[in-house]
Amino acid sequence: MPPILADTFGGLSVSYYFRQFSFGLAISALLYFFITQGQGAEQMPVAMWPFLILNTLLYPYARFSYEQVVGFVMGNNTFYIPIIIMLPVKLFTIIMCWGWAILIAPFGLIYLYFYHRRARRQISS
Repeated sequence: MPPILADTFGGLSVSYYFRQFSFGLAISALLYFFITQGQGAEQMPVAMWPFLILNTLLYPYARFSYEQVVGFVMGNNTFYIPIIIMLPVKLFTIIMCWGWAILIAPFGLIYLYFYHRRARRQISS
């Protein structure tokens, strides 16, 4: 695999990518279900398929970007809040990251590229 692809798309750990990909796949499946069910429902528009597929594939990188920004802003602080508040907020951020994955993921890919390129340089020197 070319180094640029290994540093960007291969930059996340397999377990992290699989976990986030599973969430993205669940959102796509739910969206597909909601579009194709109901009164007078038709088949999903063909133009919607690339959107679902691309967002699902890019969601792990969008989520990574979001978590990096939140980690930078919050630092190493720990917050103790009730689960009744935390779960809706977490679900909201997951849906937002999936919906905007096409726009957010490039930032995560750029970050991964420079991070792994710098790490490779430090190892070789």
